[in-house]
Amino acid sequence: MTAALLLIGALAAIAGWWLARHGIAAKPWLETGPAVDLRPDDATAGSAARIGLGVFMAVATALLVLLLSAYSMRRELADWSPPPQPPVLWANTVLLVLASLALHRAVLAARRGDRDATGSWLLAGAGASLLFVLGQLLAWRQLAAAGFVLTSNPADAFFYLITAVHGLHVLGGLVALGRAGARLRRARLDALRLGVELCAAYWHFLLLAWLLLFATLAFSPSLDWLIALCTAPFG
Repeated sequence: MTAALLLIGALAAIAGWWLARHGIAAKPWLETGPAVDLRPDDATAGSAARIGLGVFMAVATALLVLLLSAYSMRRELADWSPPPQPPVLWANTVLLVLASLALHRAVLAARRGDRDATGSWLLAGAGASLLFVLGQLLAWRQLAAAGFVLTSNPADAFFYLITAVHGLHVLGGLVALGRAGARLRRARLDALRLGVELCAAYWHFLLLAWLLLFATLAFSPSLDWLIALCTAPFG
């Protein structure tokens, strides 16, 4: 439970920073100045899209935290026997890092107005992400072939559940990324930039979530001392 609280605190702080950076915490009703047109415009639509993404990431974070809370509590029982971590998970982690970096480069290209470079980096990010999903399926297959299946042990079931939930979020992101790529040639530069920035923000979230999940799955017994040390001042 302590690990889950640390996780939700870290992600909440990052989400708050991201929302503040994009001006979502502004209070327009307190601002003074000349009258403005209150009809919806591109800026309003962009803010709404960012808010929507922020809310979705908050919900996804809550789901992951609940899973990790259940994982942490269930791990205390005697019948807990975690499966070995397939080496391919390390390669998958590298792929997701590369995907996040590619999306960051796509943002930079979109801000320059370079459509060709934006499309190339979007394609690179999508390709690395798809390989990540295929790599996760390969990890499942390796574990199942070694006898670590859903019904063999609660730890095995949690491994499949946690990686499946994260994989579904990656697949959902790929759908959004595909839509952004399809609009690449006909979208205005400001709309293109917004879509790419939102995709990149989501991919950075996916990377952070996976790093925390992977650390929990692979090293949770070894991290107990660190969690205890961090929470000792609070009793």
